[in-house]
Amino acid sequence: MYGALWRILPGPWWVRLLLLLVLIAAVVYALFTWVFPWVDLILNPIDVTVEQ
Repeated sequence: MYGALWRILPGPWWVRLLLLLVLIAAVVYALFTWVFPWVDLILNPIDVTVEQ
């Protein structure tokens, strides 16, 4: 998969590396902005059922 992504990206290796870093940063930003808060609402770690 990573090899296919590397071949799809245009330009010399340093442009590909820069684009790949930008893509990784965008995915991490999307995860922290939308995905993780949504999962937190579903899982709700505060409602534990283990007694102390």
